[in-house]
Amino acid sequence: MLKMTSENNSKYIEFTMQGISDLPELQFPLFITFLFIYLTIVISNLTIVASIVLYNHLHTPMYIFLSNLSVIDISLTSSILPKLLDMLFTQCKTISFAGCFIQMYFFMAFVCSEFLILAVMAYDRYIAICHPLHYSLLMSSKMCAYLILGDVIGSLLDPVLHTVLISKLSFCSSHHIDHFFCNIFPLLKLSCNDTSYIEMWTYIFSVVVGMSLLTLTLASYFFIISSILNIKSKTGRHKAFSTCASHMTCIFIFYGTIICLHMKPRSMYSPGQDKLFSLLYVILIPIINPLIYTLKNKDFSKVFKQIKHY
Repeated sequence: MLKMTSENNSKYIEFTMQGISDLPELQFPLFITFLFIYLTIVISNLTIVASIVLYNHLHTPMYIFLSNLSVIDISLTSSILPKLLDMLFTQCKTISFAGCFIQMYFFMAFVCSEFLILAVMAYDRYIAICHPLHYSLLMSSKMCAYLILGDVIGSLLDPVLHTVLISKLSFCSSHHIDHFFCNIFPLLKLSCNDTSYIEMWTYIFSVVVGMSLLTLTLASYFFIISSILNIKSKTGRHKAFSTCASHMTCIFIFYGTIICLHMKPRSMYSPGQDKLFSLLYVILIPIINPLIYTLKNKDFSKVFKQIKHY
């Protein structure tokens, strides 16, 4: 379970992970299930990206941001599922010290990136619906590039301090991670150091950043809905509300799972609950995003009809 040259030198630790289940008879069925899920996520999101790249009428800010969301969803899932699939297939559940923290870093970076892009997409719709005459000015190509660049830089910087602080801890109580990937609280649970300052930093940072972006997202949709109420046509109002409701469902699932996991003290940590909520934003959200943003979309309907025609 553990390979070390020195008891106090964490650099030589090899962690083991619990995975999804210990039952031998479930390993292959779980492997097939998660392989199917992973391929579905990758193919559906790549289809969106390819459609936006290939069809000129989709070269607008809304669809450019949507393509970024699809890339983020693929990346988020790919930071977790390939390793999980390897563990299920080979039954080798070890992960190196460096591999564990690389996985944690990129997982946190892609979660942060999704926070940011969802806020940007909500703001884009707010400008389009509430200030349509100024849309081309406020959402110019240069502004889109700045927003995407800000998303990339912010998401890469966000996990740095968390990763550095946790990697400096001594993991002397155990080296068995009760999870299917390297996440903050399962790792903190293994440390024999005082981790209260890391927990406090994680909580404060999550509240400040997460709640700020959630407030911006909800404020955008509040003004959007207020504008929709002024639409005279019942059909128009119903269609607009239907679109907003589906978008907000996705947002609430994403934020709800993150809040339940990261905005609570370590004393309330539950491995089973943590795994369940982690599965929601590692698997469920990357699957439902393509459905929510394309299912009733006229532009994508045209694309899919053209593809069928060929």
